[in-house]
Formats: sequence, C-alpha cells, structure tokens
Amino acid sequence: MSIAATAVPVRKTATDRVVAYWLIATAVMILLMVVIGGVTRLTESGLSITEWKPVTGTLPPLSEAAWTDAFAKYQQIPEYREIHHGMTLAEFKGIFFWEYAHRLWGRLIGLVALVPLVLFLVQGRIKGADVPFLVAVPFLVGLQGALGWYMVESGLAVRTSVSQYRLTAHLMLAVAIYGYLIWIAADILRREPLWLDGARLRTFRRVARGILALVTLTMIAGGFTAGLKAGLTYNTFPLMDGRIVPEGYLQLDPWWLNLFENIATVQFDHRLLAITTFCAILAFWLAARGQCVPRSVRTPLNLLMLMACIQVALGISTLLLVVPVPLAATHQAGAVLLFTCALLTLHGLKEPRGARKPVQN
Repeated sequence: MSIAATAVPVRKTATDRVVAYWLIATAVMILLMVVIGGVTRLTESGLSITEWKPVTGTLPPLSEAAWTDAFAKYQQIPEYREIHHGMTLAEFKGIFFWEYAHRLWGRLIGLVALVPLVLFLVQGRIKGADVPFLVAVPFLVGLQGALGWYMVESGLAVRTSVSQYRLTAHLMLAVAIYGYLIWIAADILRREPLWLDGARLRTFRRVARGILALVTLTMIAGGFTAGLKAGLTYNTFPLMDGRIVPEGYLQLDPWWLNLFENIATVQFDHRLLAITTFCAILAFWLAARGQCVPRSVRTPLNLLMLMACIQVALGISTLLLVVPVPLAATHQAGAVLLFTCALLTLHGLKEPRGARKPVQN
C-alpha cells in the first residue's frame, strides 16, 4: 500500500493568525504566572493577603494606615505566629509584593482572555464550531482565580502553609488551560500535512501520548513535592541518605497516603518519574531519528529532547543546592516548557484542520 502525495498545506487567513496570536499571548502570560506563583510560594509570600477582593483588591494599600491594617490581618494567621513572628512592617511589604504581583497578573490575564474575545465575536472573526471552544477561555481563567483563593484559604486558619492538594490542583489547572490554548493555537496555525503511513503514525501517536502523560504525572508529583517542601530534604543525588529507596518510604497507613503526604515518598516518586520520563523521551528521539518524519514532528521532538536534558540538570541542581529561589523558579518554568514540547510533538502527529486526506492506493 502506498500513499499518493495529494495532501496540500492548509491556507490560513489573517483572521486565523490574529486569533492564534491572541491565544499564544494568553498562554505566555499563564507561563509567566506559573513562574510568579513559584516565586511567591518559595518566598513564603502566598498568605500575605488574607482576603479575596477581585475588584477592590486591584490596588495595593496606599496609606500607612492601610498597610498597618493589612499587616494586622496577616498577624492573625498561623503562619505569622509560628514562622514569621516578629516580622517588621517593612519585611511584610516585601512578601506582600509577590502575592500582590501574582494576583494582579491574574487579573491582567483575565482581561487579555476576555476583551479580545469580545472584539473578535463582534467583528465576526470567530464563527461556527470555534465559538464554544474560545468562549470557554475566560471562564477557565476565572475558574483558576477562584481555585487560587480556595488554595490560599487552606492556609489561613489551622495550617502554616497551603494544602499540597489544593496547590497541586491550582498548578495543574493552570497547565491544563495553558495546554488548551497552545493546542488550539497550533491547530489554527498548522499548515503542513502528514506524510506517515498508518502503522507508523499509530505507533508514534501512542508513544507521544505516553510521554505527555509521563510529563504530566511528573509535574503533579512536582506539585506535591513543592507543597510539602520536600526539596529541602534528601539533598543528595542519585541516592537519598545513602539509599536508593529512602527509609520510611511507606510508613503511613493506609499506604496510599504516602503518595501525597510522606516527604520521602513524594520526593522519591518525583525523582523516579523524572528519570523514567527522560529515558522515554530519549528512546523516542533515538527511534525517530532514523525515520522520515515531517517537520511538524521533528522540530518539537528535537526541542523536547533538549528541554528534557535542561530540565533534568535544573532539577538535580535545585535539589543539590537546597532549592534556591531563582533556580527553583526556572525549574518550574522548565517543566511547563517540557510539557509544551511534548504537547506540540503529539499535535504534530495529527492532520491539520481542513487538510485534504492522502489518497491510499
């Protein structure tokens, strides 16, 4: 069986490109939001604003009295009493800045997600089946904001930090929205048709889906590692306190609680998933090198291999240096970029929208 070369590139209009660039701009803002959120967490700034005021909270305290009031509210929560007791107002302003920047950037994302969409709808740039998929964008961004407050709320009454469950959910929803935007934008901009026979295409797709799943699971494990501050312990590699599997790996009962609440287990699982993901990417990249694959697959796959190497180096360095803020924030950004490459590799294995199918003989 052969495939005749009848597939043709899909023509894209200026309207298509404008919508795609809007989606990409929103996705880039979400990527920066993940980085800002990481710095906010690493500097223990996330609980400095104890109220959720989506509209009136846009402005920071503008007077000394307002700053004093905000500081007094922070002094009522467990984090201040048990960790930051004795903090000065000037020091409070320092941590307030990161949480305020995080929330302000979230509001800006909401505006960028909503205002251009309304203009596109009024101008008729978005029509037909695309409408519900794009109208969902500002609603997803709003949901992320609500989940962010739900996360913060978990650290205001009893705990001295936010729930690792809610933190991971907040992170992964951001990644899901980011991936949603990138996928649709790539769908709009993609022109090159596929030139793979059915058997190879099915195999490549299965592998690409598996790698995307592994990257996602590794990020989830990273979220729990961050939420439990597990990176501040076992700061050796490849062994953990001289052992392959750390002592106390399954010390909690029932056993499944260890996956989410045991520092030793959470960090070991994150390491294991990261190594497994790297090996899977390496194997896929080596296998694909000998194949004739289209540019829509080759370019993101090469970038995936490169990002996997960088991300492993960042992860090990972050661990050995006991989680310095700049390095840890870069590692978090690297995870999203690795996810992007895995997503685009999978996307490259689908036909462009509106592409004419190859004729099989």
